[in-house]
Amino acid sequence: MFAFKDDLLAEMDQMRDAGLFKVERELTTPQSAHVGTTSGEALNFCANNYLGLADHPEVVAAAREALDEWGFGMASVRFICGTQTQHRELERAIADFSGTPDAVLFASCFDANGGVFEVLFGPEDAIVSDALNHASIIDGVRLSKAARYRYANRDMADLRTQLETARDRGARRMVIVTDGVFSMDGYYAPLEQICDLAEEFGAMVFVDDCHATGFVGESGRGTAEHCNVMGRVDIVTGTLGKALGGASGGYVAAHPEVVALLKQRARPYLFSNAVAPSVVAGSFKALQIARDASEPRERLVANTQLFRGLMTDEGFDLLEGSHPITPVMFPGEDGARRATQIADAMLAYGVYVIPFSYPVVPRGKARIRVQLSAAHSEQDVRACVSAFVQARADTASPPA
Repeated sequence: MFAFKDDLLAEMDQMRDAGLFKVERELTTPQSAHVGTTSGEALNFCANNYLGLADHPEVVAAAREALDEWGFGMASVRFICGTQTQHRELERAIADFSGTPDAVLFASCFDANGGVFEVLFGPEDAIVSDALNHASIIDGVRLSKAARYRYANRDMADLRTQLETARDRGARRMVIVTDGVFSMDGYYAPLEQICDLAEEFGAMVFVDDCHATGFVGESGRGTAEHCNVMGRVDIVTGTLGKALGGASGGYVAAHPEVVALLKQRARPYLFSNAVAPSVVAGSFKALQIARDASEPRERLVANTQLFRGLMTDEGFDLLEGSHPITPVMFPGEDGARRATQIADAMLAYGVYVIPFSYPVVPRGKARIRVQLSAAHSEQDVRACVSAFVQARADTASPPA
């Protein structure tokens, strides 16, 4: 055992030397655009709190009232005695918002993605998946016995090639699987072209919409609305843990037959406690707010455009796009160390951001993923850019 522990310590030392070791900073306040950390007060630019609902008073009040009305926890899985009427009310609201006939809650979207593929697809079927899909999709697909095909990120020519190969090999069912928004890059999936190819090849379309639900699209209904393909996506997975209050819980929104079979066979659903009553109630309120959140969505767009414009003017390397996920890139062999240095330095200026490096992103493509929120003010955004500029100067290598 001692040798094993020594091996683990050595491995972690190597991660620290390479700038890859992740340190968890503790918050001393509720999640918000302004947070307290053990290092002091900070502007928070790394949460998935896109609409600023994580500490919204109406969401908090709904969750608090649910504790008195519905209790603290379910102490059961759904099919035994873990289903309250409010679970089904939330599922129906999610389905309506997603443009699907039905929906089912999971403990998280990681669990939702982990439970879908094994239930719906077998050895005779083909899963055609984007190369940059979320880890939960990759793990879920691995659990399935279906044939697996991977196409280059957002590459429709490669997607066509993979569909042709799957069809020629006699696949019974084919499903195209993609993130709606790719979380490390902020890129949108080209859903209109994907749906066109799916209809041409008789395939289904599966979209993980975690980084879109509630704030992407004219009425916040996600990437299907953004890409004008509402009703053409067969299966949508999403989370309650980002824009919709930021607590926990995920879902699958789909045809009633899909939902019914998942309830019968999806292992994460059958063997996990039901989503806690207060989370259900708070998320339901968050969804209601998101439906009418046109002004916060407009503010989120304005904040994103302002940040991208100011950072470009200052000479930072950004991935192109319009999503609130804005990666500030630090490429090359020393990129991971550089991103970590700048993120650490920014905290001293009161701005909280997090660096990402291998294995979360490819080697040589380290970044600081900045995430804008409707809760940020224009002054907050300008302060974040100023901190980037100051941290870059503070950590610059001295002249040779």
